[in-house]
Amino acid sequence: MRLERWAYSRRYNIKAVFDKFPHSNVIFRTINHFYFIYIVNWSEKDPVVTRADLEQMELLLNEELGTGSFYQQRKSQTENSQGRANGGKAE
Repeated sequence: MRLERWAYSRRYNIKAVFDKFPHSNVIFRTINHFYFIYIVNWSEKDPVVTRADLEQMELLLNEELGTGSFYQQRKSQTENSQGRANGGKAE
């Protein structure tokens, strides 16, 4: 997947379009020092967006904006705190 284009929108949001989902706008918001997906305005012309697609979109945008290291630190902290002994599932 590739990030086709992005632009700042109102209230510090970023609107992005990805090549795998050319008809769907993805809205990002900032938290701490990185961006995360707030909403996907999904189009029926595009394939269904999976969780793996969402994570890849977040990584691509954060790398493009130079905040990839903050995003990676967040990901490693999240994975470590979920206790992978039970497969990451809540008990």
